[in-house]
Amino acid sequence: MLKKRVIPILLYANGRLVKTARFDLDAARDVGDPVKSVAVYNSQLADEIVLLNIEREARGWRALAPLVESVAKVCFTPLTIGGGVVTFEDAAALISSGADKVVINSAAYQDKRLITQVAEHFGAQAVIVGIDVRRGEAGRPVLFSDCGMTIEPVDLDQHIRSVVAAGAGEILMQSIDRDGMMQGYDVDLLATASQIATVPTIGAGGSGTYDHLLRAFTEGGVAAVACASIFHFSDSNPLRAKAFLTNHGLHFKVV
Repeated sequence: MLKKRVIPILLYANGRLVKTARFDLDAARDVGDPVKSVAVYNSQLADEIVLLNIEREARGWRALAPLVESVAKVCFTPLTIGGGVVTFEDAAALISSGADKVVINSAAYQDKRLITQVAEHFGAQAVIVGIDVRRGEAGRPVLFSDCGMTIEPVDLDQHIRSVVAAGAGEILMQSIDRDGMMQGYDVDLLATASQIATVPTIGAGGSGTYDHLLRAFTEGGVAAVACASIFHFSDSNPLRAKAFLTNHGLHFKVV
């Protein structure tokens, strides 16, 4: 049985960690120093840490490599880096700097060979494909790239199947509508993605209470939850979250 995971997801812009609501970078709130925050989450037994560069201008590995090197020195749990990964060289440079995995999002719509290249060189476990979704007419999932700026003319089922076939080891499924709202995950969206994907799905967007995390696991069928606001804006932390979830019958890695 695969162990469940609780994963802090950290957004990086202009040298700081920020928290958006519905992907609105202009209204993002400063939530701390990236290196110090990673060290704290590491001490709180986070199962993994995801760090995404959401700057609009400074994209790609050159903007992130020095930060990754600093973060890797205080992070002793798997570290995932994303944001502007558009070439194999981007992914390789980030992994060489200390990342264990990379998130490929916008580039996955343009060239599935990138996923295959990274998976063949570093293993499928090193490739997470990020999928950002808004609900459209009649609740239909509409996929977006470029940090929620560009609509992609592909349906969710087709995209998930194609990236998994290309070599993705996991899917990071994020609801733009729920991002930063702290009102719970879109469990129907997560359940749909989990049923389509033959690889683990990570749910993101909406964490506000431990019950929200529980529903993502039990109703959404995810292998992991990515959490931001619940940790930034309350006294919650990964250790307490896992204790709550363990008491409700879920199993986590023993550290």
